[in-house]
Amino acid sequence: MTFFHDEEDGPDEPVPGLPEALPEGETIVWQGRPDPLALAMGAFRLRWIILYFAGMTFWRVSAKASAGAPTEAMTGVVVISAVTFVGAIGLLMLIAYAMSRAALFTITNERVVLRYGVAVRKYVNAPFAKMVSAQLKRRSARVGDIALQLEGPGRTPFLHLWPFARPFQFSNAQPMLRGLTEVESVAQILARAARDRAPDKVRIELGNSASDKKTTAPPAAAEPA
Repeated sequence: MTFFHDEEDGPDEPVPGLPEALPEGETIVWQGRPDPLALAMGAFRLRWIILYFAGMTFWRVSAKASAGAPTEAMTGVVVISAVTFVGAIGLLMLIAYAMSRAALFTITNERVVLRYGVAVRKYVNAPFAKMVSAQLKRRSARVGDIALQLEGPGRTPFLHLWPFARPFQFSNAQPMLRGLTEVESVAQILARAARDRAPDKVRIELGNSASDKKTTAPPAAAEPA
């Protein structure tokens, strides 16, 4: 089974989010898109960029103050940093918004399909029969990511998957449903679909608490980094 498929100028989708019509007997159980802010926070490390700008501005203002620079010079540093910060964050949010609008995640009773790509439409097909585990990473009470570990030939390279790839898994790239709101509900839907299709194959991790783990089957796997 080929996991990766791209179309530079493909036809309209027969089913939103899928490159081909659903086979007989296959049904969609959930579809959704990543949240732009959650995608920016996770894929672009927006928090670290904010901290970088804040730290650099503080350092430059402190250095000028130590050198006895006038207030106007320090104000100029703050203004320039603020303008640069707004421009950089605005650009990243625009990219994240475009990526989130182009993406569509689909869970059926047979597989998970990721559609993404702003300029070139791409698809990753992850059948439950080829899936080893589905691992949830919470980023807040409602927001999180779900990484899919696949086996066999045809796996997609990390750079082809980004930003929908589990971080730092370069040699064994894993597709990731990234930036999900209400991630707990999506994880439960995925767990039920995988359990029905491949009850003895796909490991599911729904959360950190013991009560979460009791709702999963087969046994849970560790969360991704």
